[in-house]
Amino acid sequence: MTSVNPIAMPAREQRRAWLMLIVITILTTAGMTVVLPVLPFVVLRYVPDQGSLAVWVGVLEAVNGLCAFLLAPFLGRLSDRFGRRPVIVVAGFGAALGFALFGIGGSIWVLLIGRLIQGATAGDLPALFAYLADITPPEQRAKRFGLLGALSGIGTMVGPALGGLLAAVDVDLPVFVTAGVALAVAVLSIFALPESLAPERRIARISIGDLHPLKVFRDAFGRRELRGLLIAFGLLAIAFGMFVNNFSVLALDSLQWSPTEIGLLIAVVGVVDIAIQGGLLGVLLPRMGERGVIVSGIVAQAFGLAALAVVGSLLAQPWLFIVGALVLAAGQGAAQAAMDGALSNAVGDDEQGWVAGAAQSLNAAMSTVAPLLAGALYAGIAHSAPYWIGAVLMIGAVVVVGRARFASPSKRSPEAETAAMPVAVPEV
Repeated sequence: MTSVNPIAMPAREQRRAWLMLIVITILTTAGMTVVLPVLPFVVLRYVPDQGSLAVWVGVLEAVNGLCAFLLAPFLGRLSDRFGRRPVIVVAGFGAALGFALFGIGGSIWVLLIGRLIQGATAGDLPALFAYLADITPPEQRAKRFGLLGALSGIGTMVGPALGGLLAAVDVDLPVFVTAGVALAVAVLSIFALPESLAPERRIARISIGDLHPLKVFRDAFGRRELRGLLIAFGLLAIAFGMFVNNFSVLALDSLQWSPTEIGLLIAVVGVVDIAIQGGLLGVLLPRMGERGVIVSGIVAQAFGLAALAVVGSLLAQPWLFIVGALVLAAGQGAAQAAMDGALSNAVGDDEQGWVAGAAQSLNAAMSTVAPLLAGALYAGIAHSAPYWIGAVLMIGAVVVVGRARFASPSKRSPEAETAAMPVAVPEV
């Protein structure tokens, strides 16, 4: 493992890097969430009946997740080899092309191709994760991941509200705006984003095994300091993935909401994210620690999922739907930021792209399963089923986090140091 100062660039470059990270995060999140309120309405035009809508939305998101699962570890490791900026640029162009095809549409198969392209180039998340770790001391990473989450909240506040308003003009317009924002991120990254990973801090080779997502899982889960965190990460990803990919359908079926109403609710979710991750998280982390914040966030998510389950089965009331969604989002934001920091602190400075790629690959794998599971449960059993199952998964996640290892931000375990020693492998 290369043990170096995580802030290797000059102070002026650091400030510019952080500013650009803020801009790119807001633009990326806003762009990705513009499309959320209209997704079921776009898909509805190409499916035989509304009864199959939840299934097709699940299939489209599963295709996206599968592609990201297959390629995220390689893209994360690629950022360790060649730098973060090239991966972020490629991801921006891929998202632009994928969403442009989704907006053009014409058939369900064109939508599938668009999601496939966008998923295959979804390397921005591990690269941005690693970029932040590059420019942040270990003891400040959990807090900065929280700040980044708050900035994502700004994007989440602006994007869906804009999407809902644009949908009043044309349901396809938010999709094309998303493509335009992704293109802007790619161009901005080329000309204004400084590279955070100096050449001397990059790995010399990429193993053939880095191309295989299952090997990445084996290596990551084989390390005791990562195993418990990753299991909990997976459980959270399934539950939250079912919510993200199904709540618009639930709002349409149970409350007869329009894209504008759905978009405004997601905008309020963004406000909650800003409050939790931008302010409250900085207060909670020193007092409760990463484990305490993660457990509290998971419990909040369980309550939110239970409230949405009641909306789908017993009490279809807008106020309960809003409360459930906001509590769930608040808990997810706090737990995810603290977990990101814990994962980052568990590995060395030259493995930030690797662990980010492993986490993103796991999230993508769960994002392949979650939409299909949500669609099958929603259409085949009951509208409340995905949310009850999600609440049960949260209980399991609390148990796992309670038993997981947490590395000290200032000193990593000897096992982590030994496990991360480089091995000579064939160069790619």
